[in-house]
Amino acid sequence: MSGGLLVAGTTSDAGKSVVTAGICRWLVRRGVKVAPFKAQNMSLNSFVTREGAEIGRAQAMQAQAARVEPTALMNPVLLKPGSDRSSQVVLMGKPVGEMSARGYHGGRQEALLGTVTDCLEQLRSTYDAVICEGAGSPAEINLRRTDIVNMGIARAARFPVLVVGDIDRGGVFASFFGTTALLSAEDQSLVAGYLVNKFRGDVSLLEPGLDMLYGLTGRRTYGVLPYAHGLGIDEEDGLRVSLRGAVRESVVAPPHGEDVLRVAVCAVPLMSNFTDVDALAAEPGVVVRFVDRAEELADADLVIVPGTRGTVKALAWLRERGLADALVRRAAEGRPVLGICGGFQVLGERIEDEVESRAGVVDGLGVLPVRIRFDRDKTLARPVGSALGEPVEGYEIHHGVADVRGGEPFLDGCRVGAVWGTHWHGSLESDAFRRRFLVEVARAAGRRFVPAPDTSFGVLREEQLDRLGDLVEEHADTDALWRLIEGGAPGGLPFVPPGAPSVPGDVGAGAGGAASRGAAPDPAPQSPEGLEIAGSAGSSGQELDFAGSAGLGREAEQHVDQEAL
Repeated sequence: MSGGLLVAGTTSDAGKSVVTAGICRWLVRRGVKVAPFKAQNMSLNSFVTREGAEIGRAQAMQAQAARVEPTALMNPVLLKPGSDRSSQVVLMGKPVGEMSARGYHGGRQEALLGTVTDCLEQLRSTYDAVICEGAGSPAEINLRRTDIVNMGIARAARFPVLVVGDIDRGGVFASFFGTTALLSAEDQSLVAGYLVNKFRGDVSLLEPGLDMLYGLTGRRTYGVLPYAHGLGIDEEDGLRVSLRGAVRESVVAPPHGEDVLRVAVCAVPLMSNFTDVDALAAEPGVVVRFVDRAEELADADLVIVPGTRGTVKALAWLRERGLADALVRRAAEGRPVLGICGGFQVLGERIEDEVESRAGVVDGLGVLPVRIRFDRDKTLARPVGSALGEPVEGYEIHHGVADVRGGEPFLDGCRVGAVWGTHWHGSLESDAFRRRFLVEVARAAGRRFVPAPDTSFGVLREEQLDRLGDLVEEHADTDALWRLIEGGAPGGLPFVPPGAPSVPGDVGAGAGGAASRGAAPDPAPQSPEGLEIAGSAGSSGQELDFAGSAGLGREAEQHVDQEAL
């Protein structure tokens, strides 16, 4: 049996994904055969493995950090929000239905524990160490009974827990203490200690607080990671990223030619796989920004309409904001536009959707001779081909089936003038193709931009992953971390009051799950009995707020005690 560790966080976006990746890279560099694992992920950024399974993009990045091929075992449950109230459930890499939060947390999530622990057991039987990533906070006390991704999986596997806190947000000491104090005594016994992320300044000024934290909790801090600029690492969840005015981080280098190239990405609702533009941002002289106003397209040399989990919703949003008219004008003027996946579908003539939005037939923008019909079966593929005379690789994740009726062929899509459309994600990571595409864009835009001849996105990504490994190796107590991974949580960790009461039937308690039973894993984990998900991949399911705070502002009058305020 291999060792392991669960990297939890005081909040969402505390840095769990990058810390997990950093630990994986540190371990593999010291000769440890390591794999990442996240039992359940909620994200619109996903990836397709070699075997045709859809998993979170962050887990694919972590697998790259571990220098192993990503598989569905590393992310058995993926939730892809389709609205504020429901998500598509992807189980073992395949979509199995649409479900509301109430339906998912009402017992069906708990039914997944056997599948999740079986996947973890398979990884543990193959690798020396498995580094698990939690989700949100382990102290979501309203969800603890059905938790399969934080303390539920830690209890089932008897893994020590390292809690990461983002000090750049402030309140990290209160977050560490409060997270621990809200857990039950059984859960607290696995919380080994803390890791401070994104620290700026002199660490000696932080040490008195770390000493007091130890005095309050009996738990040490395993490292203080400095704030690292320019880490262009895949982000897990586009829903929580504020895109207004955001610029993708890029290489700090002057343009290779006389001009820069400005890329505007339409920040459509339910935007998925916005990591597609990272390869552009890696090019010296390319500036990538996200926009939501028509006037922001005026000075753009290239406009990208990215993927989305809500094509019809994105189309309506583009029309409401005047962006649709601006895109049509750009196409008529011969100014470059690229549509990727849902963005490609939006640029077509017609969309027939009885699956995702169930809106029926909807007119597209009509700038590409394409008609889209949504199929209940999802296309998951890793295509290889060529375009603009260069080799290209990508991956496909879509329900829409394209009927291309004209234009020049382009990556199984088409091109008309300076407008390109394709279902292929990740195509811009192919270096020679990306450079050739930017030459075409610069020519159409009238810019004297020249792509650098030697930019390698793969090399840059490896350098970033090595930087993460360096952060862990140089700023964490790696000897103590290895003892955790190999030997589990230290014994005799004190209880921090008040704690949460133990709830009978908590996931991971007692003998639940293969990891605690010591049972041999099934050769291929299957959908567990009792997981009855209403409808097909396109059904809406029972409606309940899935995104937590989404829509809170517009519903405040109904849910806030105004007299008390």
